[in-house]
Amino acid sequence: MYYSEEYNQRLAEAFQHFIKGKAFDYSLVRPVVLESWTRSRNYGVNPDVKRGALLDRDELTMRINSNIDLLEIVHPYIQTLYSVVENSASYIMFCDRDGYILDLTGDPDMIAHGKANSNLVVGALRSENFAGTNAIGTCLAIHEPIQLFGEEHYVRLHKNYSCSCAPIYDPNRNLLGCLNITCKVADTNPHTLGMVLSAADGIMKELEIKKAYNSLKTISAQRNSIIESMNSGIFLLNSSHRVVQVNSKALAMFDLAYEQLIGKGIFSFININDSANLAENISQISTETYNQEISLRFIDKKDHPPKTYNMSANFIIDDSGEKTGTVLRFNETKLINALANKISGYKSVYTFDSIIGNSPPLKKAINDSKQAAKGTSNVLILGESGTGKELIAQAIHNASNYAKGPFVAINCAAIPNSLVESELFGYEPGAFTGAQRKGNPGKFELADGGTIFLDEIGDMPLDVQAAVLRTIQTKEIIRVGGKYPKPIDVRIIAATNKDLLLAMKNRSFRDDLYYRLNVFTIELPALKERGDDICLMADYFVTLHNSSSRNITISPEVYALFKHYEWPGNIRELENIIDRAVNITTKNQITLDDLPLSLQQNNALQTPGLSIHPAPHSPSSENFVERPASLTGEDRRKMLLVNALQNCKGNVSEAAERLGVNRRTLYRRMEKYGIDSNDFRL
Repeated sequence: MYYSEEYNQRLAEAFQHFIKGKAFDYSLVRPVVLESWTRSRNYGVNPDVKRGALLDRDELTMRINSNIDLLEIVHPYIQTLYSVVENSASYIMFCDRDGYILDLTGDPDMIAHGKANSNLVVGALRSENFAGTNAIGTCLAIHEPIQLFGEEHYVRLHKNYSCSCAPIYDPNRNLLGCLNITCKVADTNPHTLGMVLSAADGIMKELEIKKAYNSLKTISAQRNSIIESMNSGIFLLNSSHRVVQVNSKALAMFDLAYEQLIGKGIFSFININDSANLAENISQISTETYNQEISLRFIDKKDHPPKTYNMSANFIIDDSGEKTGTVLRFNETKLINALANKISGYKSVYTFDSIIGNSPPLKKAINDSKQAAKGTSNVLILGESGTGKELIAQAIHNASNYAKGPFVAINCAAIPNSLVESELFGYEPGAFTGAQRKGNPGKFELADGGTIFLDEIGDMPLDVQAAVLRTIQTKEIIRVGGKYPKPIDVRIIAATNKDLLLAMKNRSFRDDLYYRLNVFTIELPALKERGDDICLMADYFVTLHNSSSRNITISPEVYALFKHYEWPGNIRELENIIDRAVNITTKNQITLDDLPLSLQQNNALQTPGLSIHPAPHSPSSENFVERPASLTGEDRRKMLLVNALQNCKGNVSEAAERLGVNRRTLYRRMEKYGIDSNDFRL
């Protein structure tokens, strides 16, 4: 427990005596630390002085270029390590053998603090003769991994940190540099050094693999050790495409025995007719291939459908530059798709805690959603546009057993009918004009192991509905232009603002698909049905969109108007109105004057005794006089439209702007109510 608080206090006392050269019982100090303190003192390092040594731009460029091959291997490990510790205040550094930082990733606040206090930036020097006892400098000095805690550091500015560092060697045991994780002493974890050691070991194994790629003369035991450390299925081929080595991952992936493959030509067990891409890549291609999707069929398994894999081909070049062999690396498409999802951002960010409101209809929808999240059944979310259907879908996903998988959302109404099927199910190479040469996975494939959210499913074409129904029933997809199905494990959540029962009656939506989707139905209330939730969300949106230092509030009159307004655009409309008001108000309170004209007119319509007069001789505005407060919501919308056209003298663009809608929407309303803008022109 040398890293305990008690040890740190005793160590601080020992350090005070040490730097003053006084006699003391230093047996409590680890020998490796005491030896480093002695070296630091001999180097003349002052523990109370902040020092900074940075490479200039040319020197830094030179060092990075001389280590570029190593950095390409090290950087992914740094990213992986940080993905494990990113929730803690820490950062990860790679330094070359002289102690200069060449790569740095970590918590932004920690990096900023380190830069300000210890000049911890790329190009900074961390050697022991400059920075005293620290994990990087001491590791490079003793050529061994080390973990330093708090007061074990020599410079006082470093004593608030814990550092874990491991050296990195090339295959000939030449020191190349070191990998380090730094965190606050309070966050110290004795297992951190094990993580760094594992990453350093992985880096060194990759260095060994790279060396093996340069020559097939490496002895079989070394070669086997290297390829067994890979997570991919690996085949090593000689210049005649015969298998000289294969790892256990490949044997398991293809369900083959070592004796079936070793020494045989790869085309003796792979059916070339069904693997034209593979034949081309190995026999004809002049450049290396990375993660190309291919389809394989094995000769002794002709009755089995071909399976799809992602293949990479790397050539083995000897010292004379001649290609002496090929390394084939296979990954299951599911793993590659998972990586693509991570890069593409197919993830959900909202949970049930993200939902604002306490109204009974909303609580019922949330409770229903939590129940749905416990199972794997299909979910159908019903609600008007703008009520938060995708938020609910993401919350269900994050509370379900599929939470670790991707969340892939697709708006069925936003994709041209001709492309919906290829977007959902993907396509094979050459499936149609304009298709990518290598084909493309669809959203169902990318969602494998997670959730697919089919928004606006009521607008999906009938022929695509049939394909979706088949996918739900069989849990398989067939790409456009493909012959064979691919199994998938996907949770389906669909949503629509349409009346699907009416759509079935009109034969625009399939009955069988409806009943497949309608296993667990969740109905989201319209905003106008949620009472005081409107005020809660209005306050939230003020906070969200207020980028100024003002403490902006909402006036009681605005709250009252919001609670009586019908909110045809629901939550989306409320957020847009608040966003607009926050940005245009010159006061610290949003008043009626800060709202769009349509809402101000709505307020006037709800004031007893107030009349909004139509344009003279306007046939489309007949009967809209006297006490509009008693009219229905539909009549009020029509009156607002008539009043806006009257005030704008029939100018449709100006009327649309006043009402806060686009011109297309205004024209649709005019057509719906039988209104002609020419009737309002003078």
